[in-house]
Amino acid sequence: MKFAHIMTKEERARIVYDELQRLFPDPPIPLDHKDTYTLLIAVLLSAQCTDERVNQVTPALFKKADNPEDMIKLSIDEIREIIRPCGLSPAKSKNIWNLSKLLIDQHGGEVPDNLESLEALPGVGHKTASVVMTQAFGVPAFPVDTHIHRLAQIWGLTNGKNVAQTEADLKKLYPAETWNHLHLQIIFYGREVCSARGCNRLRCELCQKLYPDRKKPFTAKKP
Repeated sequence: MKFAHIMTKEERARIVYDELQRLFPDPPIPLDHKDTYTLLIAVLLSAQCTDERVNQVTPALFKKADNPEDMIKLSIDEIREIIRPCGLSPAKSKNIWNLSKLLIDQHGGEVPDNLESLEALPGVGHKTASVVMTQAFGVPAFPVDTHIHRLAQIWGLTNGKNVAQTEADLKKLYPAETWNHLHLQIIFYGREVCSARGCNRLRCELCQKLYPDRKKPFTAKKP
């Protein structure tokens, strides 16, 4: 009797990597920015908000203040009014003002280039800090958003226990020099090909290639 080959996690990881390289060989950074500070602010605003919406809001904010010194000249209420469409504006406006003040007081007005200092800034969690490290400073990091958390489960690369576990599992499967591109490639795949509503692990080409014998839909655990 001939048995079907069951792919290992490493084999699935290689198939995923090759397909993403084919589809998105040079993924752009989704958030519009002109330097490290404006990237940091844009990433902070993107929490529970689409990148498209952030890119619609930031031009008005950055026209008034695109550096920490100018930002603290604005009141928190002024910032809140501008960023209101991004959601969570009361907390985000306070964090933007406070982190700008802290950058001036503790970092000479510059965004620090290490995770520990970034995560110490108001409103900056591990994911936001990781995005800044990879996209601004080119340091290998693997920020995990909802797309990555969902797809890593769908592709059998993690058990989806939590975001931290997903990040750790992906870092074990892929060499560090691939992380900066790969996290963006997975995000674009999740948006454009295998969306949460558009694929249930049975429809898209990559899901079919990884699990050709799967018959039942798969629901990923939320972060």
